Amino acid sequence: MIDRREDQAAGLRRLFRRVPPQVLALYACGRRRAHNAVLAAHRIAGHAERVLILDEAEGEAGLGEVLRQAPGPDLLQLLDGRSTLADVLQPSPGLLGRVPAVAAALALPLLDDARRACLVEALRILHRHASFVLVHAAGETAAEPSPFVAAAPRRLLVVEASASGATEAYRTLKALAAAGAGSAHVAVCRARDRDDAARFFAGLNALVRRHVGLPLEWLGEVEHDDLTATLSRFDAAAATRAASAAFMRDIEAAGRAKSVRRA
Repeated sequence: MIDRREDQAAGLRRLFRRVPPQVLALYACGRRRAHNAVLAAHRIAGHAERVLILDEAEGEAGLGEVLRQAPGPDLLQLLDGRSTLADVLQPSPGLLGRVPAVAAALALPLLDDARRACLVEALRILHRHASFVLVHAAGETAAEPSPFVAAAPRRLLVVEASASGATEAYRTLKALAAAGAGSAHVAVCRARDRDDAARFFAGLNALVRRHVGLPLEWLGEVEHDDLTATLSRFDAAAATRAASAAFMRDIEAAGRAKSVRRA
């Protein structure tokens, strides 16, 4: 007998091989974390306006206030039939938009197959319009990533060139390593100039290599370097084609596994 869930996953893989967004878990570090995250999102978007943010950070760590968006429905509220994708996608100039996903990230492991499939289908539709999907999370949650973060193929840290930025980045990278991350990309913002940004990264990289052992990839200075081109170069062609389908497949698998454990 054909497993309908596997049949659905195969269909998603075929779709996203044709038009795949790059999916990254995004963490911002420093005194102005939300502003730093939004700055990086706009730099990645460039003029294409095809960056989608799944925002699972709560309260002040979320990006709604910085993007000047009124509180709106969470992705999870699609399941009650009273909200549509147009309701949950909050447009933002320069971006495809932001989707609040705090409740969806918490609830996904508890959903039955039908409701989980509904959320995955909503993401599939959103992904068709995006070049990049940034799953924005708070650094405090890095040790216990949500299904969305765990399914993202790569991690991106946007680190403010400050003492607090370095401290938060080290703490987040240590948690990511403990959670099983294989590597992380780092972009530096609010440095005096590109040389200052490069020196800041070199110091952070040396510290993390010595005490954590997590490989870091240098993307450059947020304000002046082409983050999109650098991220694209890091992708092998096969990984690029499969990234979005893998994201969906891993979300489904993580949700099913946690549901079984709780049963």
